Amino acid sequence: MLDAPQNDLRDRLAKLRRDGEERAAQRFAEKLGLTYADLGKIPVALDAVRILPENEAKEAKVAAIELKSNKVALAAIDPGLPAAKKVAEELAAKKYEVKVVVVSPSSMEAAWKFYQFIKPEAENITGKVEITKKRLEDLKAKLITIDAVNKEISSLSLVNASPVALIEIILAGAMGLRASDIHTEAGEKKAKLRFRIDGLLHDIFDDIPLDAYHTFVSRIKLLSEMKLNVRDAAQDGRFTIGLGDKDIEMRVSVIPAEFGETIVMRILDPSATMVGLPDLGLRADNLALVKKKIAQPNGLILNTGPTGSGKTTTLYAFLRTMNDPTMKIITLEDPIEYRIEGVEQTQVDDEAGYTFGNGLRAIVRQDPDVILVGEVRDLETADIALEAALTGHLVLSTLHTNDAVGAVPRLINLGVKAVSIGPALSLAIAQRLVRVLCSDCKKEAPADAATAEKIKTFLAALPAKVDKKAYENYKIYTPVGCARCNGIGYKGRVGVFEFLEGGSDLEKTILHEASEVALREVAQRQEMVTMQQDGILKVLEGKTTFEEVMGATGDLVW
Repeated sequence: MLDAPQNDLRDRLAKLRRDGEERAAQRFAEKLGLTYADLGKIPVALDAVRILPENEAKEAKVAAIELKSNKVALAAIDPGLPAAKKVAEELAAKKYEVKVVVVSPSSMEAAWKFYQFIKPEAENITGKVEITKKRLEDLKAKLITIDAVNKEISSLSLVNASPVALIEIILAGAMGLRASDIHTEAGEKKAKLRFRIDGLLHDIFDDIPLDAYHTFVSRIKLLSEMKLNVRDAAQDGRFTIGLGDKDIEMRVSVIPAEFGETIVMRILDPSATMVGLPDLGLRADNLALVKKKIAQPNGLILNTGPTGSGKTTTLYAFLRTMNDPTMKIITLEDPIEYRIEGVEQTQVDDEAGYTFGNGLRAIVRQDPDVILVGEVRDLETADIALEAALTGHLVLSTLHTNDAVGAVPRLINLGVKAVSIGPALSLAIAQRLVRVLCSDCKKEAPADAATAEKIKTFLAALPAKVDKKAYENYKIYTPVGCARCNGIGYKGRVGVFEFLEGGSDLEKTILHEASEVALREVAQRQEMVTMQQDGILKVLEGKTTFEEVMGATGDLVW
């Protein structure tokens, strides 16, 4: 085995040889008056590669590397070779507009490697992983614990295993464990796999050989229609898991890292958002308020919170409640994550000029009753959303702020005139997600005297709209951990909410002083129950813990 200095020397010599090749190819291109290309730095399109048979390309020392409409870029080591000229002529006879570029032998070898991905078995999975329902159900039935996924991956001979087998296990394991995201990361010697479950990352497997990992990355990039030879730039894509009766979308992000590319896959399972209003975790008073607001014919409902706090799931639950044949509901999303039957969903496309602003302006002309805008990001979108809310439309959207009160200052910071906000704003919501205690193993942990006294004072101070009797015989639990929850002690998540209601009081305050201090006084007059207070009530219901509430909302303020 070579020691480190010998390895370094070998790598430097290889780089010198490659650099020399590239300089020679560049000089040759200049001599011929043609363009030079280094395929280590520019993308190669799989659709282009497949237009030439592999044996024909290698015989002529050429490769098709780019295809746009009928225009094809043909890489050649020596364009003057008779076989290379013949390939160019045959492409031209097929009505292709051919542009010849000169590349080095090393670049050509790199281009030819793409043929391994366009064999019939690879073509069948491009853009879609077909897993039969029975196969998936069999895997999911087995892979219901982190240990089971680890053992299933260990059972593969990863050095020789098909990347498809590894992908199947990872996808089925992630769904079996209810993961929202799949993370794969390359280390110096091995790669690791992690799942995000109920908001937290968990190590699943940390012994993937780098050769097997790089093959896995290439297959995921192929499925996601990314450029396989681009390894030094971020790429985004998506693919579909076809299950016969439903499709699960996978949104994929790849970024370069120190030891190789890192992948994050977001699992967009439609069943994950098939929740109704009662499933959101709303108290009876909040549920009644929401039903009243979504029954109104116009107004703006803003749901605020950080990324991953469940805002979209909540708004989708609102849409499902409103969705009936008498209503026209249109959405503008970036991207469309989940399909809702009966709702017209559109997706932002900046390249086509269909931005949030332009798209919302077009949607208003479609005579909708309800509009959902994925996010208010800029002044143009905010102005149109407010105008729509004031002219007979119910508009739902999200905004990145810390709490419900912060929605108004955030709109003003975007440049919205205060005079427009008060009349349009119907409801501002803030939410976070807290983990739910595993019902199979949670253990009762009676409050000590000091905590019990704080709880008594807390309940007494709650507004009359909260049903205090429901919390008089409270029980507090602590997580334990069992096989059903993978030893974590929690299983699933629930929202904690706060609601700031629109109206004349809020409107007058915004017109005179739209500061957070003044708006908090309005919230106090409304007897708003804060997210933290809502979380404490969920602790008293036995659903979660004080630690979870503090993690989501900060130190407890009794």
